[in-house]
Order: sequence, then C-alpha cells, then structure tokens
Amino acid sequence: ARARRDGERWASALQRAQREAQEREAMRGAEQARQQELIRDMKGRLLELLREKDALWQKTEGIDPQAPSPAPRDVGLCARCHKDFRLLSRRYSCRWARGHTRGHRGDTNRHHTPTVRSLSRLCQGKVCHTCSVDMGKQGRCCLLCYQQRHPQAT
Repeated sequence: ARARRDGERWASALQRAQREAQEREAMRGAEQARQQELIRDMKGRLLELLREKDALWQKTEGIDPQAPSPAPRDVGLCARCHKDFRLLSRRYSCRWARGHTRGHRGDTNRHHTPTVRSLSRLCQGKVCHTCSVDMGKQGRCCLLCYQQRHPQAT
C-alpha cells in the first residue's frame, strides 16, 4: 500500500513537472515569436533609414536618382555574378570613372577623385566583394571596369 501511494505521488509529481515544462515551453515559444517579430520590424526600419540616408546623400551631392546608369536597377543582386546581397552583406559601388580623364602632364589614364559633375560618369554598379577589385586609395571598382582599363589583366 505504501509503495502504491509513493508511486501515485511520484506519478502526480511527474505529471505536474511535465505540465509546468509544457507551460514554460509555450511561454518560451511565445517570447521567441515576439522577439522574431521585433527583429523583423527592426530590420525593416533599418532598411527605411538606409534608403532615407541614401536619398539625402544623393540630394546633397546633387545626384539625380533617375539618371540613366549602365548598372542593373535591382541593387539586391551583384551586377556580375547575380549573388543575392541579403540584408547586411557587403556590397560595393563601382567608383571607377568611365572615359578618360586628364591628369598632370597630359596623362590620360590617371584616375581622379569624383566630383558632383563627374558622378554621372561613374559606373555605380553594385558588386560583391568577390567581383570587385581593390584600387587602393580610389576604393573598389567592378571587375568589368577594371578589365576595360587594364586589358592585360584579363
């Protein structure tokens, strides 16, 4: 009889512990869902702020956002390999000026720092780290522009 009472007591304790564990798991799941929603909302707000920042930058630099560009309009993909950038992955704007610019002593291949007037001549294609070339102080440019300027580098 005593063993039976102990067994019933342990069985009820086990059921109570299982019920409490299920309640904790349900609360944890609800909290996790709430946090996921918060993260999704924060990422959306971050994208809004980045777009506003970009629009303000274009406005202060005098860049026409509707100016024709040889770069594809879908900035979510790399212009060369079409890799999806995702939310916060590294992407580079090609900063290589198209056409020849005159430097000192008639040097026609010298790269210059872009001005507001020359920004319309930039490629501005969005490329991933793999598809970009480090140009030192000038920043990075897309592989296509680099190969056009340096045909021996193909």
